[in-house]
Amino acid sequence: MRIRSVALLSLSALLLAQLTPALAAPPPSEFGTDYDDPRTPAPAVAVPDTKHCQVEIVRHGFRNFDPYQSTYTPPTACQGPWSKVVLRMHGAVKGVQYDRLGHITIGGVGVFRTSTPEPSADGIAWDVEKDVTSYAPLLTKPQPVVMELGNVVNETYTGVLDITVTLDFYTTSRRVPAAKTANVVLPLQDQRREESDLIGTATLPRNTTRLVGEVYVTGSGGGCEEFWDTSAPAETGYSCPDGSPYREVDVSIDGKPAGIALPYPYIYTGGWSNPYSWRPSPAPRAFDIKPLAYDLTPFAGLLTDGKPHEFRVHVNGVPAGQSGWFTVPNLHVWTDAHRSQTRGALTSYAVAPLTKTDQVSTGSVSTKASRTLKISGYVDTSAGRIRTTVQRTLRNTSEHTWTEGETKDSLDANWRDTSIVTSGGKVELTDLDYGKKGLLTFLPNATVPGGYDVVTDLKIHDTIRTTHGLTKETYDGRASWIYNVPRDQRHATGTQTVRFQSLGANGCYDHTLQAVNGIYTKDLHRC
Repeated sequence: MRIRSVALLSLSALLLAQLTPALAAPPPSEFGTDYDDPRTPAPAVAVPDTKHCQVEIVRHGFRNFDPYQSTYTPPTACQGPWSKVVLRMHGAVKGVQYDRLGHITIGGVGVFRTSTPEPSADGIAWDVEKDVTSYAPLLTKPQPVVMELGNVVNETYTGVLDITVTLDFYTTSRRVPAAKTANVVLPLQDQRREESDLIGTATLPRNTTRLVGEVYVTGSGGGCEEFWDTSAPAETGYSCPDGSPYREVDVSIDGKPAGIALPYPYIYTGGWSNPYSWRPSPAPRAFDIKPLAYDLTPFAGLLTDGKPHEFRVHVNGVPAGQSGWFTVPNLHVWTDAHRSQTRGALTSYAVAPLTKTDQVSTGSVSTKASRTLKISGYVDTSAGRIRTTVQRTLRNTSEHTWTEGETKDSLDANWRDTSIVTSGGKVELTDLDYGKKGLLTFLPNATVPGGYDVVTDLKIHDTIRTTHGLTKETYDGRASWIYNVPRDQRHATGTQTVRFQSLGANGCYDHTLQAVNGIYTKDLHRC
């Protein structure tokens, strides 16, 4: 892409094909000084009908790169255990500002990562919800809170990011039990970086029975690794010559590969050289950046000796000496309530090398890649010997072509990350299937000297299949604007359709939002 810097509470099934009357006014012919507050079609977090309490952990206007710090104190009126804990963020910004990336840690553990929308001159506000019940073990005692949301405010970039974040705690009842979570959630200690790797240690409880790692990871920072999925080898002449577009996030324990995963190709609200593509709705996952998950239980029995063990997060495919990847790992640990010491071993281990081909020529890169992992182990617990087998399969295909000068730049890429975990006779499937197909054109404007018409056509799909259900989120949009002119002469236009569908324990959910030139024109619920 040539211009890099421009960059559940389920609804009732009775709401069949309902069009919100408030959206009846015709949209403007092009973007003006304001657009609708950003929304996504995703459902609200499903919460129980029990007593709940709210604790505020962030209230701050971010204008620089200083982190905000506070102290979390558990709610005295809603003491645990809890049935649900929900993080809710409200943001507001006006003026001129780029999209920014934010992250929250509680007790050193990463619990939330987000990107912000680019504002209108008149100002926007938006809300994000995240189910953070899995972090409940952290929240039983006071903890330090840190939110980082680096921002620049000056005469040109005037937007201050006003952010409020709360935690809502939902109690239990006779009908609503406490949530089932890990017993301990740990950050890595003594963290250090070696190029794109993050290394740290963790000392696990001696009675560990299960271990799941998670990594919040994004290619970011405005450099080429923010657009890693369009990278190309230097010999192609492409403007981001960071080698093959394949990236993989690997976890090793004491030097032994233990987990593999594909990163998600996030698009922030200035991405694909067209901020108007993301007004008012962002790309899937942009407001709630999800961590990658790794079931490391086959190794658990080797880590219960009370000693620190080294964990390394490695981003495979990043050129030597290149930076631009953000990684925050956590460990979720389950323990044995009836035994002070557990032990175990690996019983089989097969981590295949990466299989990858890049067909490279001037103006094109065609990539196919795959990798597999299968690891088994056991832990001897008070309930007997628990055997766990983790299988993971990664697949990526990518077709990237461009014309001379990158006046036309197209991408058709797909990722598939499938995990099957068999433990204690139970099988858990997680199948991630996502991709993007788009074309960016950058051509001289016929009437404006020095101006360029930037046009983006893009489709995104994001499907998650699990043992318990399915979710699917899609984006389909087209936007255009004139580059290299004053803001009030951009004559930007854009249409977008975003849709979220799910089917599972909470029933059927299907929500579509359509917008024209920044104004929502359809809000449709089905099911």
